[in-house]
This record gives sequence, C-alpha cells and structure tokens, in this order.
Amino acid sequence: MLDSLITLDRRWIFLLMGLAVAIPVLTQQTFPEALTATSRNVFTAVEELPEGSLVLLAFDYDPGSAPELQPMATAFTRHCCLKKHKMVFLTLWPTGTPMVDQTIRDVIQGEFADLNLQYGEDYVNLGYRPGNEVAIKALATDMRKLFNTDAQGTSLDDLPLTRDVRNILAAKLALNVSAGYPGAKEWVQYGTTQGTLPLGVGVTGVQAPQMYPYYPDQVLGILAALKGAAEYEAALGDRYERYRDPKLNAAIQRMGPQLFAHLLMVGLIVLGNVVHFAHRRREAAQ
Repeated sequence: MLDSLITLDRRWIFLLMGLAVAIPVLTQQTFPEALTATSRNVFTAVEELPEGSLVLLAFDYDPGSAPELQPMATAFTRHCCLKKHKMVFLTLWPTGTPMVDQTIRDVIQGEFADLNLQYGEDYVNLGYRPGNEVAIKALATDMRKLFNTDAQGTSLDDLPLTRDVRNILAAKLALNVSAGYPGAKEWVQYGTTQGTLPLGVGVTGVQAPQMYPYYPDQVLGILAALKGAAEYEAALGDRYERYRDPKLNAAIQRMGPQLFAHLLMVGLIVLGNVVHFAHRRREAAQ
C-alpha cells in the first residue's frame, strides 16, 4: 500500500481534482454563506442610502478576472437597482469597458427591464479614460477635465443625471471592483482622501491583504474574492426573497466546487506527509 502511494501516477490526482470540481457543478451543490463584517458593511451602506441616491460604480478589471469579480459587479448593480439608486459607471482599465457594458446589459437592461430605467436619468456610463491616478484626481476635483462626455460621446451637460455633477464627491457612495492597478488602492489614496466619499470595494483574493490596512477608516467594507461575492449574494437573498434562488447567484454556485477542491488539496497534503514520514520510518528500520 505504501509503495503504491509513493509511486502513484499524478494523473490520478488530476482525475480526483476534476471530479471534485465537476460533481458539485453537475449537482448544483450550494452551501450557506456566513456574512462577515467587511461584507456586511458594504451591503448595509447600499441598503441604508435614501432611495434615489447617486452611487459611483468603478469596475477596474478585465475578462481574465471576471470569474472572480463579475459576481460582485452584478450584485452591486442589482442592489442599486433594487434601491432605485442613480448609477454612474466608469472604468480606468481599457479592458474594463466590456465588463461595464455586460453588467449594464445583463442587470439594468435584462434583469430589471421591467423598471424601464432611462439612460441619462437613472444611469450613465462614462466608459474608459486613461490616466490612472490622474484620472481619479480629476474625478475628485473637476471630472470634466477628463470625463466631459459619456461612453457614447454625449456631453455630460446634456444628460440630466450628470448635468449638475462636477466631481464624484457629489455621490453618496462609491463602489469599486478591482483586479489590480489602477484599482481599489488608488481609489483610496487619490479619490476618497479629497473628501468624505464613502468607499466599498470588491477585490481579488491576492489583492485583499493590501486593502485590509485601510479598513475601516478609509474603506467602509471589503468583498474579498469569490467568498466575499457569495456573502453579498447571500445578504441579498436574506433581504429580498427573489434572490434566494441559487441559480441567480453565480458566486454561491461557484463556492461549491471551490470548497470541494480545497478540501481535496488539504487531504492530499495530509496524505502526502503521512506517506513521507511512514517511508522514512521504514527506511530507518531497515
């Protein structure tokens, strides 16, 4: 038995990992999500804003990070629609444009088509602008220095929602979904420091440790990786009955395969150590 484990073909491990991911996907296995304080704070901030408040949604990520971050963008937008907030979308990533477009198409124009939200009055897409920190500074002081038109080239002065908005400090809340630079850290350093704009962020797992030092003073809450997105979806389900269906919650669905894969990895690590020390004892005895 010991010799068989020592010489085990790695392809068996690949097969086990494939099954660990495939089985919960095929069976649509989901698990309850406990809401942490960092996720709850973001949810509460959106929930407690007066209806019709102006919210800035900055999606700074690309298609490569979408499996981890798109559920956050969807949940943020979904929540704003439920609360009938006014939404201003933008991205500092050139590859973030399709992420903003997809979210608007899927949530505002698809899921909430019955609300008949009007472009220019209920939501505006500013699109992409280059500049990184310079762009954020401009948004915090005089946004028309860089963002003088929306994504379609329409002047902000011609859109009712943005006509009287001179900088992002007019918003009641900013929500940033970030995969790196420029992203959440730059929004803290160059956006919120110029005023009292509350900021909630959703970030990848590798970026989350960079943001925790800013919590809770500069950042009111943090959604960390897919787990944070699943927690937010669970909070929406607790508050709004229509979102208790797991089929509507991409992050909750993806947590099942992630859980089984992690359990398998831990089990293999433990097994590997047991085999290693057993082999050493046998060699010492000989």
